[in-house]
Amino acid sequence: MKNKLLALLAAFGLVASVSAVEINDNLSINGFIDGSWSNTDVGASDTNDLDLDEVELNFIVNAGNVSGEIHIDSDDNNGTGDQRNIDLEQVHFTYTMDNGLSVTFGRFGSALGFEGQDPAGLYTFSRAYDDGTSAKNIGNVDSIAVEGLSFGYSADAFSVAISAVNPEGTLEENGAANNDLDLEVAVSYTGIENLSIGAGIHQINGEDAADDVDITNIHASYTMDKLMLAAEHINVETATADESAYLILADYDVNDQLGVAVRYSEWETGGDEVDRVTVAPNYAITDSLGAILEYSSTEIAGGGDEDMLALELTFTF
Repeated sequence: MKNKLLALLAAFGLVASVSAVEINDNLSINGFIDGSWSNTDVGASDTNDLDLDEVELNFIVNAGNVSGEIHIDSDDNNGTGDQRNIDLEQVHFTYTMDNGLSVTFGRFGSALGFEGQDPAGLYTFSRAYDDGTSAKNIGNVDSIAVEGLSFGYSADAFSVAISAVNPEGTLEENGAANNDLDLEVAVSYTGIENLSIGAGIHQINGEDAADDVDITNIHASYTMDKLMLAAEHINVETATADESAYLILADYDVNDQLGVAVRYSEWETGGDEVDRVTVAPNYAITDSLGAILEYSSTEIAGGGDEDMLALELTFTF
């Protein structure tokens, strides 16, 4: 199914999107509309939510060896339910040389992590790790929305990207305060049939050493006929904590329209270990419209369980 192909390719930074509406030889447009209903049960608390979660429109421009992308996004980043906020999620251009080298300048997301920043790139409705953990930063453009330079090299079997960036709106020098550029190194390897491996580091340099964060990530997927297996490990080291997280995911296509994803994830937050079990059947209503029905059970920090049932519809184009 198209949404699964998008999830797999986007996880390894191979494409921005699987398909696009071609306007002319130089301009194409793609995007998605994502909405959901969810019911969350925590102890005596029962919450229902019906939302238009996110809308995104992407303009992709090509002019010879130079390409550019503008991602216009509207979602509920502030948690108020207000979808009227329009944001330039990504804005960047890339100059690609004939020898495989490239230079990208602008605003873009982290190249690390199995789960992409957009819902159209996920196998499940929920993410593997909660918002409250540093592991959520990996692959999440809302947490690591960066601006700067990225130098890349791409060959048949592998690619590498080295980025010197800072979060959106950061001043590198402001009077006596200095905020050194962050560094990200990401590599991917696809030289073995049906196997994809991605790994890298993201080093966040704050104004003080106490604000520094070192994130390492490795993830891999392997496809066997109708079954896809994936795993990821993340380690987040700060001045006061050393936390890790991991996920294991299996996705099986029953037929061309119906599939089932099963995921187990575990992470640390504030010295507590939290785990989540997710079962998410998915159905391709059309080539562009997909549905995910998910049940997740999360063992929350401090004891107790959080149970969630959700239905998500995503239209991609």
